Formats: sequence, C-alpha cells, structure tokens
Amino acid sequence: MKVLICWSHISGYMAACWRALIQHASVDLFVLARASGGQTAQTSFQSGIMQGIPCELLPSDGAIDHKVVQRIIEQQKPDIIVINGWHTPAYVRIPTMKGAENARMIMAMDTPYLGTFRQNYGRYIMKRYFSKIDRVFVTGERCWMLAKILGFPERIIRRGVYGVDFQMLSTLHAVRSARPGGWPKRFLYTGRYAEEKALDVLLEGYSIYRRSVPDPWPLTCCGQGPLQNLVRAQEGVEDRGFVQPKDLRDVLLEAGVFVLASRFDPWPLVIVESCAAGLPIVCSEACGSRVELVRSSYNGFTCETGNAESLAEGLVYMHERYDRLPAMGLGSRALAEPYSQLMWVDRWVTCFNELTPRTSRTPVSTGASA
Repeated sequence: MKVLICWSHISGYMAACWRALIQHASVDLFVLARASGGQTAQTSFQSGIMQGIPCELLPSDGAIDHKVVQRIIEQQKPDIIVINGWHTPAYVRIPTMKGAENARMIMAMDTPYLGTFRQNYGRYIMKRYFSKIDRVFVTGERCWMLAKILGFPERIIRRGVYGVDFQMLSTLHAVRSARPGGWPKRFLYTGRYAEEKALDVLLEGYSIYRRSVPDPWPLTCCGQGPLQNLVRAQEGVEDRGFVQPKDLRDVLLEAGVFVLASRFDPWPLVIVESCAAGLPIVCSEACGSRVELVRSSYNGFTCETGNAESLAEGLVYMHERYDRLPAMGLGSRALAEPYSQLMWVDRWVTCFNELTPRTSRTPVSTGASA
C-alpha cells in the first residue's frame, strides 16, 4: 500500500513510529511535514531524526502551500492519505485535490473535548471535509468524546494515534535501579517554556515543596521558550535547555520523578515517554494523557490545574515515598507499553487493511517491525 502522511511537524516520537512503519512489509510510506517547531516554533528538532524516512520537510514557519501538497499527491499516487487534523487549510483541501479521488482518508486528532462553540458546531462548520473521512484516529477518551461530538460514528473511530520508542525507553528502569547511589532523588520537567505549560505554577509549587522538606531534591528543566529566565532564576532548578531526542536517554536516567503542571495539554507525549522510561508521574488534571497513563498511588499523583500548593503536595508525596518509586516506575512502564512503536504499527496497519481491497492487504505482525 502507498501511504502518504501529511503531518504538522516532525518529532522524535513520530519519527520512531514512522521508521517502524517503513520496515513493515508492503507499506510504501512518504511523509510530508514541517521541519520543526509546529505553530509555536519553540522546539528545535534536528532534521536528522528523519534519516531513512522518505519525506519532504517544509519550512517551520508560514502557511503550508496547497500547491506543494498537490504536487506530492500527484507524485506519490497514494492509496491512503493520513491528514493531521483540520487546522491546516492546505490539508483540509486534500480530499478534493487531483490525484486524491480514489485514496482513502484517515484523520488524526488529539484535541480533547472542551465544550466550546467551535467544537459543538464543528460537525456543521467542517461538514464537507469530515464527510470525506473514512477513519478517525484519536488519542484517548477525552479526544474520543470530541470525535463523537463532531459527528463521527463509533465504527470509524480508532484509539492510539501516537506511539513512542518504547523499546529504547523501557530499558532505562533497570539501568536506573542499578545505579550505585540508588534511585535518583531528582525531579524532571521537559517541554516548552511557555504559558500553557504553567511554568509559574511548577516553579512556585517546587518552591513550596523546598520549604516543606528538610532535604529537597533538585529539579531539572529541559526546554526552551519565552519563560526561560523564570526557570533560570529559581533556586534548586537546573536549566538544561532544549534536549534532542538522542540525548533524552541520559536525562531520563538521572531523574527519579517526572512532573508536568500544564494549564492546557491535549495529550502530552512526554508523559508517555516518561512512563515508558519507568518514571513515576506528577501532573495536572489538564494533561490529557494522564487519563490513560497515570493511576493515583499506583504510578503517580494528579494535582489540581493551576494550583501550586496542590502541585507541591504531589512533590512531597513522591519525596516521602522514596522507597516505593522503583515499583511505581514499573507501573508506569506497564501502562506505557500499549503505546510502543510496534503496537502503533499494528494499530495503523490494521486500519489500512480495513480500507484496502482484501487482495492488496498487508499482513499484520508486531514482531516484523522490530
């Protein structure tokens, strides 16, 4: 099958999934995406993470030219086109483009249901586009609800739009546990230094935590953005800057607990990656992926969104349960395994097979992509 993926921007986790997919028998893949940064341009993934993946990378800023999309479709002649949501005008035009008439359409989405006017009436606003969609891939339960509100029937909705490099990350728990000094006494945040990530809440909560215990652990922050000076000014906080995917392993090994205080975060993959790496999680209710990956007292602590004192309680909770952290990390790893890149390939190829004639179907084998 010839599959064209029209994505928003590249990332380490999606590159791992696409790389696994091109190894799958009979899937001829091509990816069209922005080089880095997405809408915020506050991430700086190196294009080298796409090495070996057939692709065309677009500039990270400015609107995507529909003529470029049209050219790629005419060149690739895809059987299946995967479209990243409905927020990119050029991508929304794909179902009516020349060369796409006979292609089956899959829409990927990660936006949670928020009850806004646009969401509640989206099925009418985007009726023409949505009518051309054959399958919808969502992240989890909050996003599934939005797909229903938008008018998509349950029979065409599939869960599991994202995956991570679980095979690499899952080995870190054993390495961390075997460290001579024991399980690390260190908190970790990775993400953009932006308002929606609630860096102010994170840092205030961390400050309260430091005053609440006699021997506070340090906090490592990895990222970049307009709030970087806020991070650098905080006592006990180390600013590592933006970390490329190839360097993420060492950062995760040094950490004992991952923390994310976002005000709005549709389905943060960093929680999935941290769980795969065997870390306990402290996060806000606003983090969409906490629904699928964080269980109270089992592998994490969920705090009230925007409440620094609640976040501090989560940090103290982990601090006082230091001996339980390795076991909690194992719980995290178990919850992350369904999001491995191999399971991602299985889900997506199964969906591709549903949309193609039986004579051209691709055998599904989770082991074939190792």
